[in-house]
Amino acid sequence: SHGQVRLIDAGFIWTEPHSKRLKLKLTVQKEVINGAVLQQVFVVEYIVQSQMCEDCHRIEAKDFWKAVVQVRQKTVHKKTFYYLEQLILKHRLHQNTLRIKEIHDGLDFYYSSKQHAQKMVDFLQCTVPCRSKSSQRLISHDIHSNVYNYKSTFSVEIVPICKDNVVCLSPKLAQSLGNMSQICVCTRVTSTIHLIDPRTLQIAEIDGSTYWRHPFNSLFHLRQLEEFIIMDISRVHEKKKGAGAGARSNKHTLAEAWVRKTSELDTDHQYFCCTHLGHILNPGDLVLGSCFSLQVLIKKSYDRCRRQRRRNWKLKDLERDREGTDTDDERQYQDFLEDLEEDETIRKNVNIYRNADIPVESDTDDDGAPRISLAEMLEDLHISQDATGGEGAEM
Repeated sequence: SHGQVRLIDAGFIWTEPHSKRLKLKLTVQKEVINGAVLQQVFVVEYIVQSQMCEDCHRIEAKDFWKAVVQVRQKTVHKKTFYYLEQLILKHRLHQNTLRIKEIHDGLDFYYSSKQHAQKMVDFLQCTVPCRSKSSQRLISHDIHSNVYNYKSTFSVEIVPICKDNVVCLSPKLAQSLGNMSQICVCTRVTSTIHLIDPRTLQIAEIDGSTYWRHPFNSLFHLRQLEEFIIMDISRVHEKKKGAGAGARSNKHTLAEAWVRKTSELDTDHQYFCCTHLGHILNPGDLVLGSCFSLQVLIKKSYDRCRRQRRRNWKLKDLERDREGTDTDDERQYQDFLEDLEEDETIRKNVNIYRNADIPVESDTDDDGAPRISLAEMLEDLHISQDATGGEGAEM
């Protein structure tokens, strides 16, 4: 019909991909007076304007959050946190967080929705022994649409017990665990607290709800342990089980040992003790223990510098804002890495990456310290993180 332009041809003219310009070459025809046809070619240039959706704007602003999960543990050692961090990374639960903030006794996870925060709380409750409570406060209320805007806070408290803690149970709790001794050693913390009685090898697990009903504390922590040298050690046949006694560990061996403090080698002062570590201790070995009236040996001691030097693997960590970290943090992190080397069970829940910068050593240079096999390591793919904080590809 008269006055209309017909589009004959259209095509893109190549532009630099990053220039944010699109050029189109258009060919049009129009019928002019007396059936004559006029054809014309011209270029249309579009400029791409970047624009964020409202939610992204707020995420970018970092101050927009609807819910926070505050994870706390009142303990001297951060082992459980380091373990938790690895679980979060493995299950990619950090993907929905706006930011993670590290403070003195825990981590804060910020979310744009209450649902995301609730998902994190549910995960924590399945993963570590803890208890949680939530609260919310009103930020704004739109009278016209009757919309209420709340900020939710979830407080999650992890039990204050770590691996290698010596604990004292209440008589009632010890009895309910199959007449266990009140003095026990914590062998690991997963979704439950794993305990062993070093004198009988009796074991028990305590979940979060049991712990909060019958709370107990650590008698002392790793830094307060003293170093001993094994002078003499002999395996002991397990004692007869008492009535109603619970299960015993088949991973440990009962032994009696004479030990001497490494700080008192110039004296003849020796201590006698029972230990659950008969399977790994030999005369001349160093061991950490407590010297107060209980004489408990807790863990075998190895040359830390040497272990660090030849550690041919590494872990990823959560990107977080740190608020004045403790000087002891690095030392505690090393403790955690050593725990991974010594405990296959918790290692299974952690992604361990091969560190190609460290050469594999020959076996001749082995002092018997536990190592992680290459078969358990993942190749480290240097993946750039995308904007969501998630990694660009599955590993």
